[in-house]
Amino acid sequence: QVQLVESGGGLVQAGGSLRLSCAASGRTFSSYAISWFRQAPGKEREFVAGITWSGGSTNYAHSVKGRFTISRDNAKNTVYLQMNSLKPEDTAVYYCARQPGSDYIGPLTLKYDYWGQGTQVTVSS
Repeated sequence: QVQLVESGGGLVQAGGSLRLSCAASGRTFSSYAISWFRQAPGKEREFVAGITWSGGSTNYAHSVKGRFTISRDNAKNTVYLQMNSLKPEDTAVYYCARQPGSDYIGPLTLKYDYWGQGTQVTVSS
């Protein structure tokens, strides 16, 4: 059974920073691509960033490119999302998700098989 647990969310002022963590159980964590998604109230879940199993490739939504950085530490079974220059429109519940392959890091939610419970990020203006 795979479990993904997000942490690091909170309340921050516009322009501030947060670092989210996604901790995964399972010995094969390093074999899978991981992505971050977010969902704001009344909106569909949207792709934020993804990283391949090796960390060699990353992908970002246009809205966060240059402000967010995804990384992973396979020794710790953890993926991180460093979020800088936060804006009120970044307010959402952030989820990490596992892709049952090693290389897909795109926005199609059906490609992901396990999801965390989410962590709330609120950016005040």
